[in-house]
Amino acid sequence: MKTMKNIDSFTHVRGESLFVDDLMLRQDALIGLCFDSPKAHGKIKSVDYSKAEALDGVIKIFTYKDIAGENQIGGIIPDEPLWAEDEVHFWGQPIAFIVAKTEAIAKKARALITIDIEELPVITTAKEAKEKESFINAPRSFKLGDSASTFSDCEYVFEGETFSNGQEHLYLETQGCYAIPQENGNIKLISSTQGPTAVQKITAKVLGVPMHKIEVDVIRLGGGFGGKEDQATPWAVMAAVAVQHLNRPVKYMLNRHDDLRMTGKRHPYSSFYKIGLTKDLKIKAFEVEFLQNSGAAADLSPAIAERTLFHATNSYFIPNVSTTVFSCKTNLPPNTAFRGFGGPQGMFVIESAIAASADQIGVDKREIQEANLLAENDEFSYGQIATEVQAQKTWFSAKEKFEFEKLEAEVKSFNQENKVYKKGISLMPIAFGISFTNTPMNHARALIHIYQDGSVGVSTGAVEMGQSVNTKMLQVAQQILGISPNKVKLETTNTTRVANTSPSAASSTADLNGKAVEMACNSLIERLTKVAAAMLSSEEKSINFQNDFVFVDGKKSSLSWEELITQAMLQRVALSENAHYATPVIHFDKSKEKGHPFAYHVYGTAITTVTVDCIRGNYEIDTVKIVHDFGKTMNLGIDIGQVEGALAQGIGWMTMEEIAYNSDGKLLSNALSTYKVPDIFSSPKTVETIPLEVDGHELAILKSKAVGEPPLMYGIGTYFAIQQAVKEFNPNHKLKFHSPFTPEKVLMGLYETP
Repeated sequence: MKTMKNIDSFTHVRGESLFVDDLMLRQDALIGLCFDSPKAHGKIKSVDYSKAEALDGVIKIFTYKDIAGENQIGGIIPDEPLWAEDEVHFWGQPIAFIVAKTEAIAKKARALITIDIEELPVITTAKEAKEKESFINAPRSFKLGDSASTFSDCEYVFEGETFSNGQEHLYLETQGCYAIPQENGNIKLISSTQGPTAVQKITAKVLGVPMHKIEVDVIRLGGGFGGKEDQATPWAVMAAVAVQHLNRPVKYMLNRHDDLRMTGKRHPYSSFYKIGLTKDLKIKAFEVEFLQNSGAAADLSPAIAERTLFHATNSYFIPNVSTTVFSCKTNLPPNTAFRGFGGPQGMFVIESAIAASADQIGVDKREIQEANLLAENDEFSYGQIATEVQAQKTWFSAKEKFEFEKLEAEVKSFNQENKVYKKGISLMPIAFGISFTNTPMNHARALIHIYQDGSVGVSTGAVEMGQSVNTKMLQVAQQILGISPNKVKLETTNTTRVANTSPSAASSTADLNGKAVEMACNSLIERLTKVAAAMLSSEEKSINFQNDFVFVDGKKSSLSWEELITQAMLQRVALSENAHYATPVIHFDKSKEKGHPFAYHVYGTAITTVTVDCIRGNYEIDTVKIVHDFGKTMNLGIDIGQVEGALAQGIGWMTMEEIAYNSDGKLLSNALSTYKVPDIFSSPKTVETIPLEVDGHELAILKSKAVGEPPLMYGIGTYFAIQQAVKEFNPNHKLKFHSPFTPEKVLMGLYETP
């Protein structure tokens, strides 16, 4: 079972897998294109659509005036119009939607639209937003103990500032949707979204129709990384508005430049910390003020800010903590979910505070890390008691299995022998909570059909986006039903078959939907066991299902799965089952900022070594060696793939992916020539991942822990390894914590003078 390949791999490699842009269009289909703001902030004085509307092949240009329901797509806070009305608040904000016979005509029409905007002041940074008291909502704070009074008892107290930049999702498949009119005013949306129900709900609201009029179908995504959790919605809604008026299919796929310009990124954070340590390097007090650059509307910023607080102390126990986050409103595209969902931004601050402390005390960073690792029954700042803690086990396992002292000696020897190349080494522990932090979102459903020939159809709310969740759902079904994998089909994710779904996010998709599949399959097996027991004149407790046959007391009987299903049909036994799973135990009281929000935590430790070219400022990542807490992995190949992919994305965020806007709010890093992501040459030469030997967790599906997001944080270790190498070459280098640590910044640090 653990060797099952991604069930999509065959069609992916052959180019046969279907995405929105691959679908055959109906003969009367039209193409949509968004006209967006060329300014970051201002009052719309006038827009002239006349030349565009007169262009042959343009069917209609839609604006907010054409909306039958509400011009509102905001989720957590209703603060984001579908199309701007009187003001624009970011460069790239949608103003109108051109529908034409071809994409070329739509592009030509867009160029003919003229707009007059009275410009208003532009805010691009979180610091400036805070100074001007421009916020999305009220700040949030978590507290444990009394940090303010504890600093006076600390041997060492340090204060500092950090900055972590945003990150572009750069999914291979851009945002898009194909909207098709159905009978009786119904509309089907084939959308590239992580949140089918969100698309359905908001489309219905904007169109002014009940939700049952809108069917959302998701085949798969060509990547999401959080960028399609909320931000896939507006493009689908625009297409749906056009269908409502024209009663013709409308397809809208953003081109790469439009996607880069109009969509939000990972949130940049400016953060200010104060840390207090005892003489034996125990962290006794920690305070942080996080300034989150939310962009022009809330989107998911409040939830992301919350997760930053949840992960502000990473895998360390600190008895006195005070952390506050401000969601700062700026004139950038609304920033949004990105793998890690605010957790990486929080972890970068505590790791920076430890690094700064170690530098000023004159000890190695790892001494402080090791002295403060979480232990069983330690309390997190949000009140949850840490149980089944693997922080120390992964740390010491990594040091032992990868012979850390030997690696460290090799780095030291290399640095003594080389003048123009220097190596650095770091350890990066992680502790990442698994569950949606908004407790009501932790539920899922599955619909299982067993057909008359014994084949099985599985529908869930899980969206396949490259993480191989469909493969895991298939594994759950075939294992419990005891049948061959080729008998099981994973259906598309569809709001008509499985309604009211949470988005595929928070690393919870496999757990939530897998548990629902497990429950549904167990209910079916319970019914089929009764039929089999009667047919074989056996007791029900003796029956089980393996390898497409019924077994009695562990021995294969003559009764095949297919024969059993035939008999069950004749007996009118229900061969369909709908199951609902809601994560038990979890709760959180936002009025007290205390509770037990996570089903469990994922732990791990990465050892990273790098080599810096001290002439050019370039660097190579030599090795990343990881001990990771997979629980009892149900598919090691897929899970290691997730570790390696997340690691590369984390390294990119920390080292090269630099989002840049000018002071007018215009995106400068708007192409792959100006925005760099890791390629094969910038990835680690070697990545080695060893699963931690554990029993697994009961709330994880088949005890196989979530794996999507936690490994991204291993990439933070690369930052500190590079920093150490720079310090080896230039002892005068003053540690700064301003990511990404690009080669340009490295070069400046190498030749920095006091």
